[in-house]
Amino acid sequence: MHELGLCDAIVRAVLERADGRRVSGVKVRISGHPVDPGVIDMGFQLAAAGTPAEGARVELVQEPASVRCRACGAENPADAVPNLVVCPSCGGLDVETAEAMGHGAVLESITVDEPAGAGG
Repeated sequence: MHELGLCDAIVRAVLERADGRRVSGVKVRISGHPVDPGVIDMGFQLAAAGTPAEGARVELVQEPASVRCRACGAENPADAVPNLVVCPSCGGLDVETAEAMGHGAVLESITVDEPAGAGG
């Protein structure tokens, strides 16, 4: 399952950046491929079990893929099946997936607990 591999990669990136500190929150932006937030949360929790990221809250920001019309140049979200075939701007039938936005996941931020003895 694609999402489980994605979650494993996210946890690895989180742990690398946390440098041993306890992680309480993670914000991830996923573009292109629609995902179920519940599946991502469950996969993250499974991958993070037994690590400093165990139990961290996952905030997921999703950006849908987009399509570009070769006739008029309009870029529209691929959030409905007709948009994958017909340009909603001009009605043209020559549309392509717009790669400019990219597809994948970006770890935007992590929230870590202060190390013991810090503060003040």
